[in-house]
Amino acid sequence: MARFDLNNLPEHEEDIDFSDIEERYQLSFEEGFDNIVVVDNLPLVDDTKQEKLIQFLRKIFKNVGEIRDNHFTMPKAQNEKGKLMSKGFMFIEFETAEQASLAVKLIDGFKMDKSHTLAVNRFTDVEKYSTVEEQFHAPAEEEFIEKEHLKSWLADELGRDQMVIYRHNDVQVLWNMQKEQPQIAHSKPNWTETYIQWSPLGSYLTTFHTQGVALWGGESWKKIVRFFHPDVKLIDYSPNERYLVTWSNKPIVVPEENNETPFGPEDEGNQIVIWDVKSGALLRTFPSLAPPAAGARPTVSWPVFKWSPSERYFARVTPGSQISVYEAPSMGLLNKKSIKIDGVVDFEWAPLSAAEKEAAAKTGRAKDDLLAYWTPEVDNQPARVTLLSVPGQTIIRTKNLFNVSDCKLHWQNQGDFLCVKVDRVTKNKKQTSSNLEIFRVREKDIPVEVVEVKESILAFAWEPKGERFAVITTSDPNFTSATPGSTTLKTSASFYYLDKGKGKDTLQSFKVIKTLTGKSCNTIFWSPKGRNVVLATLRSQTVWDLEFYDLDFEPLESAAAKVPTGGEKDPAAYLQLLASGEHYGVTDIEWDPSGRFVATSASVWRHTMENGYQIWDFKGQMLYKESLEKFKQLVWRPRPKTLLSKEQIKNIRKNLREYSSRFEEMDRSASSQVSSAERTRRRELLEEWANWRKRVEADLASDRAALGQQLAANTDDEEAEEVDEWIEEVIDEKEEIVA
Repeated sequence: MARFDLNNLPEHEEDIDFSDIEERYQLSFEEGFDNIVVVDNLPLVDDTKQEKLIQFLRKIFKNVGEIRDNHFTMPKAQNEKGKLMSKGFMFIEFETAEQASLAVKLIDGFKMDKSHTLAVNRFTDVEKYSTVEEQFHAPAEEEFIEKEHLKSWLADELGRDQMVIYRHNDVQVLWNMQKEQPQIAHSKPNWTETYIQWSPLGSYLTTFHTQGVALWGGESWKKIVRFFHPDVKLIDYSPNERYLVTWSNKPIVVPEENNETPFGPEDEGNQIVIWDVKSGALLRTFPSLAPPAAGARPTVSWPVFKWSPSERYFARVTPGSQISVYEAPSMGLLNKKSIKIDGVVDFEWAPLSAAEKEAAAKTGRAKDDLLAYWTPEVDNQPARVTLLSVPGQTIIRTKNLFNVSDCKLHWQNQGDFLCVKVDRVTKNKKQTSSNLEIFRVREKDIPVEVVEVKESILAFAWEPKGERFAVITTSDPNFTSATPGSTTLKTSASFYYLDKGKGKDTLQSFKVIKTLTGKSCNTIFWSPKGRNVVLATLRSQTVWDLEFYDLDFEPLESAAAKVPTGGEKDPAAYLQLLASGEHYGVTDIEWDPSGRFVATSASVWRHTMENGYQIWDFKGQMLYKESLEKFKQLVWRPRPKTLLSKEQIKNIRKNLREYSSRFEEMDRSASSQVSSAERTRRRELLEEWANWRKRVEADLASDRAALGQQLAANTDDEEAEEVDEWIEEVIDEKEEIVA
């Protein structure tokens, strides 16, 4: 306790030493005042405007929490003119510390007007940082630990691609060995609980668990980061893997005590979470748009948020009313309000072209993003497709549509074209017809071409990096009543190209290359490099056809003879069926990133008959087949964009034969090594068996000798002869007629 000499009292109170009392009765600010916030950057007001300012602040903070005694404390002081004015800051006391934290998170940075942006901090933080020592003490230097390269698999000498297989409870990352059994790169039992998913550039393998998701990568496949979100069902990455979106059908529940989760009171009841992938930080949570009805199963249209190609924005649609565009990384609503669009159904962001990506990388300034949305017919208003720029929200182009029942938006992956598949129902409402409205986004005034189809379109797909597309149509009356997998429809497949004509004034138009009739296919799978395409019948109970086509096949002499001398070449002459195949019970098809191989698989998630996968080359030749009980999933590992320049790619194509011969020699050498290794393995097994037999016979003879039961040597018996029997099995036989 402080002691005072009554004969020698200090002259002023400031000179009295209360340090021992303060030390003994020290009050922790973090425990006593953590429900108080300090609001800075307020306008300076006098008594006449004080109440008006408080009313304004009350509206801002009303959704944060309950303010204790509805009390705002605003310190004041006399200015140079002697007038009593506020000091530009205020204290607000909430009922709980959680409400104060929420106020800091939501209101900090709020713009009152052009001159005043609020700065909201907890009172305890102000006290803590006001006592920081004047002299800087450098923190202890942490030991640098080099991290593994997340794209190390790209350095493979053979240029092989990886795939991941999920079977029963085992997950395996495999190297594709073409005709040989895939080589295991990493294997782990019980690695995931539901399914597996690669990130868009192949850097991370995502596994799902009861407590959330985990990201794995590098040469040793260590856990890189985990995200706590119980019962996650769906995830989605931003295009460049910077952000991760997770969704659970169960709302977030924040425990009252021992809350070690990243969620706070403001996240209670939300189902969608956005994370920063590199830091693992929680950025923001969102609720689902509409809660399910009582007793109904929760459903979601995934992805809920769609990312712009620049990753600067992400947006979601509230059907019938608005599109909400948010900025990243702030996670705030663009311009603090949604874009009101009556009747809006769906939207899609326009991809960036290679030239736009290159220009943005050089200048550091990205072009405005573009999105397309459509609205249905309402009263006397026609249906409409609109192109909108973001962030300016300028309408670039609109097109009215009539008698529309549904629309689907399909962007070409370079953003040059937007195809709107328009479905219309006939007057008797028993049949559906379709047509295509194609926007040429790069041309002046964005002209729109109408491609009449006159049949129902089952599938549509643009050729990657090209100007061609394919459609599957049907006039089968079973189309409107058929359920998936129950009925095989009679279909036709048509391929279209952009006819540019001759001369500057010639109108360009999309024309049919060729229509293939009498098909049963229902899906289109373009190679990621374009040119090659697979038409398949998926998830049918009776047909499992696969057809491999080449749209740039060099025509044979008989086909070339049909080309008129001096005229233009017929595109149909270059459309060639390379091979036909079948995979019983096929449920999924996926091209590898190189466009050289195709994986077809039959998942136990769809049926339990002959599950497994097959690897094909782009020509339709089956290279490898493996039947696996309880097989679930096969996914190729994506590759990032190539770092080669256009000149380097051109040079490689020019010297392709040289590279091809080199890789063919490596393939032959690898195949020879595999065959040699197999022969060596068989020889070792045979020698092991012979040694075991000799050892057992010697033990048996010694046992018999000990018991006095030695067998008399029968010199008349011929010495036993060992015969090695080799059985050859014909795996495949092909007959080729040489002219």
